[in-house]
Amino acid sequence: VEFVSREGQDAMYKSMALRKACCHVRKMEPLARALAGQLAWITGLRREQSDARAEVPDIDRSAQEADPTQALKFNPLADWTWGDVWHYIATEQVHYNPLHDQFYPSIGCAPCTRAISLGEDFRAGRWWWEQESAKECGLHAL
Repeated sequence: VEFVSREGQDAMYKSMALRKACCHVRKMEPLARALAGQLAWITGLRREQSDARAEVPDIDRSAQEADPTQALKFNPLADWTWGDVWHYIATEQVHYNPLHDQFYPSIGCAPCTRAISLGEDFRAGRWWWEQESAKECGLHAL
């Protein structure tokens, strides 16, 4: 509320610094609170999602190496492909976000996510107004 009151409803579109500040308020701070005191957390990061994620490890100890009080990060789907994910969803009858059926392969905050068109990159719908290299919010700083 304070961020929007101070910077405006569309602040994230004005500069990368404001977009990252918005991500910090809406994502980074809540995650930090959720992980406080936890030993580990599990993500759905996959290497094929983007060039920035191509080297994501199965177990990421980097935060813990920098600060032993930080939770260990497990990435059990790191080797999975988009096909692997959807095969598992179908065979195990896993519920999924219906936005995927509307061409949203990567879903984030509402103002920063759009559907993609045929042939676009998997993460093209995230922060589409920014350069390709800027497609991370900071939750998974690599």
